[in-house]
Amino acid sequence: MKDYETIGLRDYRTSATEESVERKIRILIAKPGLDGHDRGAKVIARGFRDAGFEVIYTGLHQTPEQIAAAAIQEDVDAIGLSSLAGAHEYLFPRVIELLKEKAADDIIVFGGGIIPEEDLPSLTQAGVKGVFSPGASIEEAVNWVRENVKPRK
Repeated sequence: MKDYETIGLRDYRTSATEESVERKIRILIAKPGLDGHDRGAKVIARGFRDAGFEVIYTGLHQTPEQIAAAAIQEDVDAIGLSSLAGAHEYLFPRVIELLKEKAADDIIVFGGGIIPEEDLPSLTQAGVKGVFSPGASIEEAVNWVRENVKPRK
């Protein structure tokens, strides 16, 4: 058997540990519940993709169980939840609860949409790490992710 170095190839089994190669941040964008408005979620998904993140968009009408399962299956670093229908006080914490049950509570959860300011303390207490209100720029969200989300090991 020839040595990988002598034939000009790297040993794929060790290259990731021998080099300081950092994978891209992976973000799942999800629309929980019955909210049928997904334009904002699609815009932020595209903005994250253009900023160099890997993005998985789940589509409309996802249950918290589907979102948590997809996040684990896709090995994401963060979940961005979008809610315009007012069910964020149940849906966001439920996703976090399911991640904890599956020992995946190192996945960062953040959200955006029509979320009243008075709901922010309860969402923060539930484990939501950031909330973006209408009018937040894509640049603001991208910078927040770069500062608060790191690739999981």
